[in-house]
Amino acid sequence: MAPERVQSKQREQHLVEAATWRVATVDYHTAGEPFRIVPELPFDISGATVLDRRESAQTGPANILRQLLVNEPRGHADMYGGFIVPPNDSGAHLGVLFWHKDGFSTACGHGTIALGAWAVESGLVTAADDGDTDVVIDVPSGRVTARVTMVAGHVDAVTFLNVPSAVMARSITVDTVDFGKLEVDVLWGGALYASLPARAAGLEVTPSCLNQLIEAGRQIKATLSGNPAARHPSEPRLDGIYGTIFHEPAGGGGNLAQRNVTIFADGQVDRSPCGSGTAARVASLDDSGELADGAVLDHYSIVDSHFSAHVAAREPSGVVVGVRGTAHLVAHCLFTLDPRDALGLGFVLR
Repeated sequence: MAPERVQSKQREQHLVEAATWRVATVDYHTAGEPFRIVPELPFDISGATVLDRRESAQTGPANILRQLLVNEPRGHADMYGGFIVPPNDSGAHLGVLFWHKDGFSTACGHGTIALGAWAVESGLVTAADDGDTDVVIDVPSGRVTARVTMVAGHVDAVTFLNVPSAVMARSITVDTVDFGKLEVDVLWGGALYASLPARAAGLEVTPSCLNQLIEAGRQIKATLSGNPAARHPSEPRLDGIYGTIFHEPAGGGGNLAQRNVTIFADGQVDRSPCGSGTAARVASLDDSGELADGAVLDHYSIVDSHFSAHVAAREPSGVVVGVRGTAHLVAHCLFTLDPRDALGLGFVLR
């Protein structure tokens, strides 16, 4: 039987199975960006590590469940979430597979912040009423930490300590259809990002420019496809430009302040300042000397939500960035698939 027919029959079987699922989620938002947590899966995802499981999840029931939870009418084009999976070893509290409307990502800072809050608020990780508690999480790009700050028994903030971030390439020229020739930097923050000033494309980081920002982000990402800078130096499964970060100066207090929007996957818009993208921007600003040693970056999003970030440590492969933000519970949900529903797994309008 041809591989295409085998895959089609497997998909049909998974859809039959999906009609029996009752999938409970805990929904958070981090600085305005959604994060839908699935604490228990109705199936196992094979793999010795979280990175292995990400590869396995791209086909089979995990991908069916991703579509069920991210597509309309249960989700939307900018939905984001994560499946809780076993960690790589006993050194972490949990593992996670991050997902969006187009697939499974290698990193997610806003999701890690939400997971830190969820792990403590759900009782998965015990925390004192006051002080910091580390929630250690294995993600596809490596091991990260969500440092949860408690005040009087409540989560006050979470600091995402990322894998080492670094500048991969400077001033790469991309020739876009609608925005002309642009120069971008390629940065690593657990995923590969193209980064440039919004004004270079004739844009501003405002909702009024949103459609143009989406289109510019898509065109830049497409132009970089196959570029050597879009390759991870040691792990091919981490290859590929994940998103485009448009940034501009922002008013602030005594700290360096910038506003940004990250257009990731296929035109998806981060409502938060983007956790892994913020780590990548700190690596860039540290490398250029714009962010002084020991200084803090105030990073604002397109909806003016806020992260603060700093270089927490230096390693040979890059800087470990701490990104501080807040996450809040918004819903407990139970999702099902009615086998009589003609829309099935749903749709994405944009």
